[in-house]
Amino acid sequence: MKLTEIIAKLGLKNINKKPIDGDMDIRHGYCCDLLSNVLSSTPSDSIWMTIQSHLNIIGVATMTDIPAVIICEGFDVPDNVIDKADEENIAIFKSQENAYQLSGKLYECGIR
Repeated sequence: MKLTEIIAKLGLKNINKKPIDGDMDIRHGYCCDLLSNVLSSTPSDSIWMTIQSHLNIIGVATMTDIPAVIICEGFDVPDNVIDKADEENIAIFKSQENAYQLSGKLYECGIR
């Protein structure tokens, strides 16, 4: 599924400062706040849902080739994290919903 379709269906708020590639294909979703699990378990064409909003999430996304991250439950994301996401071409989003709710919606969209 194209990232633009996911953004629309989930009502995500893009917080990148520069344009993102909405045409990228997302095939998997992963929900986890433990960074070591994300490093060892997430396929590269995933969208990652977490409440973590510190700089290390961009490092993990970069190391695992995760192209998109959703910060759940409306947690604030510091500017330095957004700047690093832009630098690494990681799409970063916010949602007021929790990871369980978002995971269900992604599943309904065919994202496994």
